[in-house]
Amino acid sequence: MTSATDDKTIVRDYFNAQGFDRWSRIYGDGQVNKVQRDIREGHQQTVDHVLYWFKQDGSADGLTVCDAGCGVGSLSIPLASMGAQVSASDISEKMVEEAKVRAQATLSSEALPNFTAQDLETLDGRYHTVVCLDVLIHYLLDKAGDMIAHLSSLAEERLIMSFAPKNAFYTVLKRIGEFFPGPSKATRAYLHSEADIRAALKANGWQIKRKEFTATQFYFSRLVEAVRIAD
Repeated sequence: MTSATDDKTIVRDYFNAQGFDRWSRIYGDGQVNKVQRDIREGHQQTVDHVLYWFKQDGSADGLTVCDAGCGVGSLSIPLASMGAQVSASDISEKMVEEAKVRAQATLSSEALPNFTAQDLETLDGRYHTVVCLDVLIHYLLDKAGDMIAHLSSLAEERLIMSFAPKNAFYTVLKRIGEFFPGPSKATRAYLHSEADIRAALKANGWQIKRKEFTATQFYFSRLVEAVRIAD
C-alpha cells in the first residue's frame, strides 16, 4: 500500500507541475471549463463560510491566524484585509509564489501575510485560530488524525477545517469518478467520515461549535469549527 509519505511527495510534485496550472486557474478569475468553474464556486463558498464566521464573532482585526495549506491565498488575502495577522503555508512552492503575487496586488505592505512553502508537519508557533481547508482529502485516515493532532498543538482558541465527507453516496460517486481519471486527476482523494473527524478532534480537546456543508455538482465539503472543550 502507498505510504503517507509517498502521498505527500505525489501531492507536492503535482502542485508544483500540472496541478499548479490547473488549480491556479480554478482559484483565479480567468476562463475555465464547466467542471473547473463548478469547483471554483464550491471552494469559494467554503471560504465565504469561514469569513462569515469571523465576521459573526466581531472582527478578525489583530487575531493571529495560521492558514495551513493556503493554496494561492483565497482565504489568507481576505483575512489579512480584515486585519488578521496571517501566517500562510503550502506544500507547493509555486502555489506560495502565486499567493505572494496576488497578495501584493491587493494588500498594503503592512498587511501582507507571511507566506512560506512548508509541509504541514513542520509548522510551528501558536495562533488564535488555525484553518486548514480542502487539505485532508490528500491524507489517509491515520495520517489525517496525526495532522489534526499537530494542528491542534498550534491552535489556542479555534481550529477550522474542511474535509470530503464519507458516506454511501459520495463513496459511490468517487468510485465512478475513478473510472474516468483524466490527465489532471493525478492525486489520490480520500473521504473521511464525520464521526472519525469528530473523534479525532475530541481526542485533542476540541468540540464542534459550528459546521456547514457545501455541495455543488463536482465539489462537496464538510466545514467544521472546533473550540476547546470547557473544563
